[in-house]
Amino acid sequence: MIQTRSFGSWPSPLTAAAVGAATPRIDGARFVGDDVWWGEGVAEEAGRTAVRRRAVDGRVRDVLPPPWNARSRVHEYGGGAWTATEDGTLLFVEKTDQCVYAMRPGEEPRVLTPPDRGMRFGGLSWQRGQLLAVRETHGRSPVPRRDIVRIALDGSGVSSLVDDSDFLAHPSLSPSGHHLAWVAWNHPDMPWDRSEVRVGRLEDGVVVEWTTIAGEDSAPLQPLWADDDDLLYADDSTGRWNLWREHLSADLERHPLSAADADTGGPLWALGTRWYARLEDGRVVAVRTNGDDEVVLIQEDGATSPLHVPATSEVVVEDASGTRVLLSGASVDSPSGLWVIDVDHPETSELIHGGPAPWGTEWMPLPRAVTFDGPTGPVHAFDYPPTNPQAQGPDGERPPYLVYVHGGPTVHRGGAASGRIAYFTSRGIGVLDVNYGGSSGYGRAYRERLRGQWGVVDVQDVAAAAAGLASTGAADPARIAIAGGSAGGWTVLAALVGTDAFAAGISRYGVGDARALATDTHDYESRYLDGLIGPLPEAEPLYLERSPLSHPERLRVPLLILQGADDPVVPPAQSEALRDALAQRGIPHAYIVYEGEGHGFRRAENIVNALESELAFLGAVFGFETPGVPPLPLS
Repeated sequence: MIQTRSFGSWPSPLTAAAVGAATPRIDGARFVGDDVWWGEGVAEEAGRTAVRRRAVDGRVRDVLPPPWNARSRVHEYGGGAWTATEDGTLLFVEKTDQCVYAMRPGEEPRVLTPPDRGMRFGGLSWQRGQLLAVRETHGRSPVPRRDIVRIALDGSGVSSLVDDSDFLAHPSLSPSGHHLAWVAWNHPDMPWDRSEVRVGRLEDGVVVEWTTIAGEDSAPLQPLWADDDDLLYADDSTGRWNLWREHLSADLERHPLSAADADTGGPLWALGTRWYARLEDGRVVAVRTNGDDEVVLIQEDGATSPLHVPATSEVVVEDASGTRVLLSGASVDSPSGLWVIDVDHPETSELIHGGPAPWGTEWMPLPRAVTFDGPTGPVHAFDYPPTNPQAQGPDGERPPYLVYVHGGPTVHRGGAASGRIAYFTSRGIGVLDVNYGGSSGYGRAYRERLRGQWGVVDVQDVAAAAAGLASTGAADPARIAIAGGSAGGWTVLAALVGTDAFAAGISRYGVGDARALATDTHDYESRYLDGLIGPLPEAEPLYLERSPLSHPERLRVPLLILQGADDPVVPPAQSEALRDALAQRGIPHAYIVYEGEGHGFRRAENIVNALESELAFLGAVFGFETPGVPPLPLS
């Protein structure tokens, strides 16, 4: 029987604990012999990253048991914290000391790199019998030194191959072992602004000379050798990240592999991210993003056909073996999953891990791609209406809505199932996930709408999206809240002080003071604001004008602030200053700080508390009960 209850107070089987458990955080995956290995964040074990394997008999076992934790801190965001050899030797970066270890089956891990508190490794890759990595060395200079290195498996040492730039990624060794390709970029650029693909000749294990193959005015990614004379890579020189093939002859002949009005590539936040893979027979499996993700099979002559796979958002091509590919991502009925796809028989796709949520697909809202008119152009978003097979709202009542603002701000959200979103929609709270100007997934021009305009275009876009949704009658205009983390938290705060579009806000480790971020944050993002706002000190007036903490008198609506105590990206001082400003003005608020957490929450108890606190906050502000979730006192 369908109950009629106020929006927001619908009974739901989705507990915060169930949502956390049903959304595994997959951190890389590989074929190892006949088995599939993957990294997975284990919230119940203080958020450590385990490495697990599924054997051909279907049984899952830990390869890396507790307390070991495969997590890199290169660029602070890490990535590529583990890989494996063909014979099943696990190679991984241990979080606590950032050393690289080797672990053979049945043996204890043994260290391969010397202990050094200033040294970190990431982007590990096993190529042609060699372990390559990106090394980051912190010393007296504020800018760490980074190089691509080879790590000996016998523990005899680490040798540097090349160190020609502020940042390096995606090392790729040619089949003969005579050349190395890699991605490089320098301050003040971010890798999605400008980067280069370089190819260098190796002599005695060192790059002795190199040539720029692509880049300078574009952002090429992920070089991969087809053979000793041909290199594949993604490049957005045409405005979309497409795949190119470069013949390394005297005149460097370059040809598009298969042009498309979609992106095969994205922001390089984590080392080792892959958007395509080459099969042994020369075909290529690639992700194409234009709002949602599509996986395609590209023949050697460029002919392209879609692969009908479950994943439609945040898809990563993890590995390839024979005609099989390993994909991670989310789908319309699966918050997170890992699939094996045989490209010649995609209908036989096999779910390895994750999959449909245990509460049933009838509780999952179907995403609806929507576009709104904004001051600088169209604003893309995905709408998730209240969805509950056992409840409905009263006649004449419109539901409250939560406008999600992603971080980055270059990140992109596709239309796919999310336990976090369903947690709210199953209770009668709609969610609008906005890809404001600056987001990836819609081409370089859309991404560059935010260049020099952070705190302006993003704010205008989320406000336009909220107003556009309310104008359709889908949302109660008096009960629209905005929520986001990190750079998304900046947009939350900037929208609250700069518009009257929202009745409440939720900031997760959000940026409140742009000048403090530019001076306090880590090296990877230390010049990021040069492109988003302008270089200091010349642009200091803009930093002051756009920073939400510069305008505490404009804070008018209730706010929930969630913060990690050990956040190196957005330190707690920013959230504390925001809390103090709210207290001085008598604005209802709650400030929750989580010990042991960094930039994002990984521990099970904190994930649960944060999600329940968000729901309780909305209930307190918008006047509905939250069955099963204790009230949140507001100061």
